[in-house]
Amino acid sequence: MEYIRIKGGIPLRGEAGIQSSKNAALPILAAALLAKGTTVLEKCPRITDVYHMTAIMEELGCRIWWEEENLCIDTSQLSRFDICCPSARCMRSSCLFLGSLLGRLGQARLPYPGGCVIGKRPIDIHMEGLKSMGVVFTEQEEKINASVSRLEGCRIQLSYPSVGATENLLLAAVLAEGTTQIKGGAKEPEVEELSRFLNQMGARIRWKDGETLVIKGVKSLSPVTYQIVPDRIVAGTYLLAAVATRGKITLHNVPWGHLGALEVQLMKMGGRIRVLDHDVIFDASEAVHGLKEVRTLPYPGFPTDLQSQLAAALTLADSPSQIEETVFESRFAAMEELTKMQARIKIKERKIQIQPAAFLKGTDVHAGDLRGGAALVVAGLAAQGVTKVTGCEFLERGYSDIVKDIQSLGGRIEKVNQQP
Repeated sequence: MEYIRIKGGIPLRGEAGIQSSKNAALPILAAALLAKGTTVLEKCPRITDVYHMTAIMEELGCRIWWEEENLCIDTSQLSRFDICCPSARCMRSSCLFLGSLLGRLGQARLPYPGGCVIGKRPIDIHMEGLKSMGVVFTEQEEKINASVSRLEGCRIQLSYPSVGATENLLLAAVLAEGTTQIKGGAKEPEVEELSRFLNQMGARIRWKDGETLVIKGVKSLSPVTYQIVPDRIVAGTYLLAAVATRGKITLHNVPWGHLGALEVQLMKMGGRIRVLDHDVIFDASEAVHGLKEVRTLPYPGFPTDLQSQLAAALTLADSPSQIEETVFESRFAAMEELTKMQARIKIKERKIQIQPAAFLKGTDVHAGDLRGGAALVVAGLAAQGVTKVTGCEFLERGYSDIVKDIQSLGGRIEKVNQQP
């Protein structure tokens, strides 16, 4: 059994770099299918979700290899549209192959996607938008079958700013006939990153009035070499770990412009921030204040992917806090584990109510999802004594080496492989 062992109770002091973004890399991997030839993704994060995506791509006929930190993808021999490999059921982002396979081959067949258990996350918004472009869906043996003779540009109004649906529609629209307009789409930085990548390949995507994505279809795209943006959620996790431990850290390669909603809360808590180019110097020695009301919202609101870590950091605040989760209905699994560490947390409907705890006590806890696992690491760094976090496989879905990064920040943390 593999677990993370943390000896907590000391302020973080140190510096670390931020890896490339998980949530940007996955749709970009799907987008690489749209161009025939070899695409190179520089500094691609070596995380489990990337490995799942590349396993699917190899099944479809792509050739994948690493050159140091760079991931190379040759799609010249892409021929299959039927996804069967187990990786498709392990992650939500496998559904992004719908848009790219329909764009490249006009057909796609894949199982309903899996991933962390944090809510229903249906893909009906994806499918309704694709139907508007002429895609026909049928269900067979728990699989999604999609086909189209020719993708047609159209006007699409999304009922909710779903990141995945916006990305899937972008992937389908870039090679469609005519112009597609997506109103009400997601504005997350990862959507912008996908648009930049596609535009570099030869797509024609722009925002109109800041509210509508306009995509003029082109006949073909070309492979490119591209460097993925740094991961704002990883950066946010480490900043909140500094809050929990009252530390002072320096982070390099931070996409600070994407962290405005977190910055607001860090300042309210008493944190002091200096930004120098892409470096952030964060002094959390006086970041002791609770937050009366934080709501997770689509970008530019506070990100749901930092909700659990924020809750962990607030357990030792000097006043009560409350976080309302509006994006996913089941993102509270880590809260029960935090109470094992003496955190004073109650869940009321979709709100986390946190009373100040005198201290956190290290104990054995289990990660049940990616960001919940990060929250347990944050809590373990602040707790007295030793914390053992099992479920490391969830952390490896989004953090290329959280143990090494935290060690660089001065945390007493290690990964242990215990023989059965």
